[in-house]
Amino acid sequence: MTQWYEALFANYGRKYDQEPFTQGTLGECDFIEQEIACDKSLRILDMGCGTGRHALELTRRGYTVTGIDLSAA
Repeated sequence: MTQWYEALFANYGRKYDQEPFTQGTLGECDFIEQEIACDKSLRILDMGCGTGRHALELTRRGYTVTGIDLSAA
């Protein structure tokens, strides 16, 4: 049985990266790097990663990141 929140967000992944709040990804990743002192030996777990915008950007920067989200989309 599908839960209400699964149905609500089933197709949201297609629009998610166009939402205004996602435009700050680079700055948010800059902040994360600052907080972890750019220690690339750390492994990062991105819970509720959505489309993976932080996980992907941090991976581009050389971090090992695992993203987990309820929605496959």
